Amino acid sequence: MCGAIVVLGGPYRAGPGGAVDNGRVNDSAPHSSSQPSQESSQETTPGSETESTGQASGTARGAGGRDRDEEGRARNARPRDGLGRPLPYGAPGVERQPEGVVRSPGESVAEAQELLDQGRPFHAHEVFEDAWKSGPEEERALWRGLAQLAVGLTHAARGNRTGGARLLRRGAAAIDEAGARHGIDVPGLVVWATGLAERVERDPEPVDAAASAPVLAGGPLGG
Repeated sequence: MCGAIVVLGGPYRAGPGGAVDNGRVNDSAPHSSSQPSQESSQETTPGSETESTGQASGTARGAGGRDRDEEGRARNARPRDGLGRPLPYGAPGVERQPEGVVRSPGESVAEAQELLDQGRPFHAHEVFEDAWKSGPEEERALWRGLAQLAVGLTHAARGNRTGGARLLRRGAAAIDEAGARHGIDVPGLVVWATGLAERVERDPEPVDAAASAPVLAGGPLGG
């Protein structure tokens, strides 16, 4: 049973083995298309938020205006943009990835690559997270590292230079230690993450998530 970690006003679930050092996107920062905020890097598990992108049926607003499910658990039903930032209630948002989907490794890589190419690294990290939670123990470090890379790119695209660079380097170190599997180009991703981290630290402008997306696979996809 996964334990609950309350971060940024919403419940987060610890992954297999407990909490993992990772950077979460700060959803409490105001959303602005013209003035990116310097968000703080939240160190917690890359766990999918137990949240919905829209007002789900059976969701009630409890004391203090907090969204609650049928059992009274807190749930944030605010829509989100393509980088996972919360939008005002009623605003059109980007659908979140369904939680807890079991995919083959090849399906996980292909779906994550498509999302990265669309400039949606936040959503790609959710795919990696599902693979990390559902995969065999010996592969979890690789999927967790990939999730960290995706979160790092999300931070960088949202203007959080410090958090973005930190997570890109941390994810690169994690996948380098884990080793390549399923056709994933670990050496190429390490070079990409290191170079992007340096650029993020040097350039004050947020990166373009789609233009900066990595190529995940350097060979035939496994699974």
